[in-house]
Amino acid sequence: MSENDRSPVDDPKRGQEEMSDHENEDDYCSNLAKYLKEYDMKLLRSMKGFGKTMILWLISKDKIHGYELMNKMNELSPSKKAVSSPSQIYPILHDLEEAGLIEGTWDAQGKRKIRYYEITNEGIQTLHRIRTVFRCHRTQILEEFWRDMFSKNEE
Repeated sequence: MSENDRSPVDDPKRGQEEMSDHENEDDYCSNLAKYLKEYDMKLLRSMKGFGKTMILWLISKDKIHGYELMNKMNELSPSKKAVSSPSQIYPILHDLEEAGLIEGTWDAQGKRKIRYYEITNEGIQTLHRIRTVFRCHRTQILEEFWRDMFSKNEE
């Protein structure tokens, strides 16, 4: 993968502006709350925020339209029944766009117009802050939960 093919979220230099003023990560972690924005807290407070964070992360990987995003979310479900529908995805996209984390643009495909979404710099920084929250608040119980619930290796 070339440097240009990398997602902006995968670039360790982007979204780190807040941390650059600190001597070390411990200092940053202990003062993390003052760097979190209101929308960061909204995403972190509930499991609903997990879905929004997942959608924001998916959009960070590539420009995507709502229907394609809905299909990707449905691929995550072990159920054959669709878990994401337009009535669930589009309000989230509008919310993320209103918060300035993504930007939608219309593109003509034949006679149809399709709205594509891309992550903004603010969205990239939000993902970095959320990643930092989890890195700073990593505990033994959280590590065990993560391994137990999401590990590909069956023990």
